[in-house]
Amino acid sequence: MFKVADKELSSRLFIGTALYPSPEIMQKAILASGAQVVTVSLRRQAPGTKGGAQFWDLVKGLNLNLLPNTAGCRTAKEAVTTAHMARELFGTKWIKLEVIGDDYTLQPDPFGLVEAARQLITDGFEVFPYATDDLIVAQRLVDAGCRIIMPWAAPIGSGQGLTDVRALTQLRARLPETTLIVDAGLGRPSHAAQVMEMGYDGVLLNSAVALATEPVGMAKAFALAVESGRQGYLSGLMQERDIASPSTPTVGTPFWHRKVEGSKAES
Repeated sequence: MFKVADKELSSRLFIGTALYPSPEIMQKAILASGAQVVTVSLRRQAPGTKGGAQFWDLVKGLNLNLLPNTAGCRTAKEAVTTAHMARELFGTKWIKLEVIGDDYTLQPDPFGLVEAARQLITDGFEVFPYATDDLIVAQRLVDAGCRIIMPWAAPIGSGQGLTDVRALTQLRARLPETTLIVDAGLGRPSHAAQVMEMGYDGVLLNSAVALATEPVGMAKAFALAVESGRQGYLSGLMQERDIASPSTPTVGTPFWHRKVEGSKAES
């Protein structure tokens, strides 16, 4: 089991609800992924005014844990206000905190992010901050009271995969007690497996599944990749070597032949 904040989950894959060809395909893909947490955007769907009624009916029908986000917010104040609205509408203290600082890369504003996180934690929220892979920002968020950090692998929707493996490796090593869920930039199942092999606690996907030719099949592929990567991490990955090392110590000599020769020599 996988513990996130105050909930026990069996899946380490979180999934988004945007960009799918249709609400029906979205529902099928989410179910195929096995995810137990789905993200929803308050600002884009406007449930309070019954915007996207079919969408909300489908999401609620999944009976999964909702993780509302503050997508589209560009100031700490705006993000805090949106988070309070989400808590009232969805009845959850979980919030995926986004404070965007750049319109081109959609890179988070680190100052606004820490400011908003500090306020929301004071207000009783469980904050899932979307951040870059910057170690200092992550430490400031932990100091503010965040138990979960969601660093990006690459800019949102880029599908580039892990653009800075060293930074993500360092982040994992320096924050061993913090739940780290990679959010944004993963484009292939192999990217998700790589993240999980590094010891990350989970991944959050949206574009890679929703924009696939077959979203349902891609959701299944990512589910398998996350499980495979986690198992690889737990099993202990082989360390890389600078030189070749043959699996058969004496090249060209079968292991059973060497054992027989050894026995004769000893006798």
